[in-house]
Amino acid sequence: MATIATAQVTAGDDRRFFFVLSVAMAVANVVGFGTQFALGRSSFSAPPLVHLHALVFSGWVGFFVLQAWLVADGRIGRHRRLGWLGAGWAALMVVVGITATVMMVRAGHAPFFFVPGYFLVMNALGVLTFAGLLWWAIALRRRTQWHRRLVMCAMTAIMGPAFGRIFPAPLVIPWAAWCIFACMMLFPIIGMIHDRRRHRRVHPAWWSGVAILIGMQVTMDVIAVTPLGAALYAAATRGSPGAAVPPFDYPPFPGPPAPVT
Repeated sequence: MATIATAQVTAGDDRRFFFVLSVAMAVANVVGFGTQFALGRSSFSAPPLVHLHALVFSGWVGFFVLQAWLVADGRIGRHRRLGWLGAGWAALMVVVGITATVMMVRAGHAPFFFVPGYFLVMNALGVLTFAGLLWWAIALRRRTQWHRRLVMCAMTAIMGPAFGRIFPAPLVIPWAAWCIFACMMLFPIIGMIHDRRRHRRVHPAWWSGVAILIGMQVTMDVIAVTPLGAALYAAATRGSPGAAVPPFDYPPFPGPPAPVT
């Protein structure tokens, strides 16, 4: 009886831990994007696709926290029923995320601390990695310990835009991408530390997820500096103002805002 009770307490503690971790991820997104809006760097005058992108991705963050809360609250049946919605949502995020990125580079826009060719590959590969990890987690939904950890790794894959707005990336050019990646990886590292302390070993799902995330980041670097990266950028920007933008040159730093008259 004591053994059964201990197992139940451990499972409950894990559920609470993953809920808190999901909330921390959501808070990072709110801080990152909310700060930009408060500073006037985001505008409601953006194109409709940008608003759709914001709606789909922010909606996912809310859904992600809801799913973690349902598990922590013991509502496993509802969590499982809603899980299939998550699978379709991930597919929508791939389409919207890549389309919005292509729209930006076609317009000749990219964050000034990334070269445009890297920005294109980074965003596309990030959302594809997210979807792949999430669908793997759904495939392993009956293996709870694998499922919950792979979902957290999936969410980690799309934390870059949030940390790109929190971390002072312009100060670490040309290492901005790896510094942002290091911030993203804090979440699976915290999960691994939790496993080590509570279960005395790191679950292999963390190792698998972390390996995929590192592979994602390395692949971004490799593709962006090869002819494949140049070809992808040329295909994405053909016939647009972005075609005249050098894919491997950093955009100019933004100038001071124009005086209000």
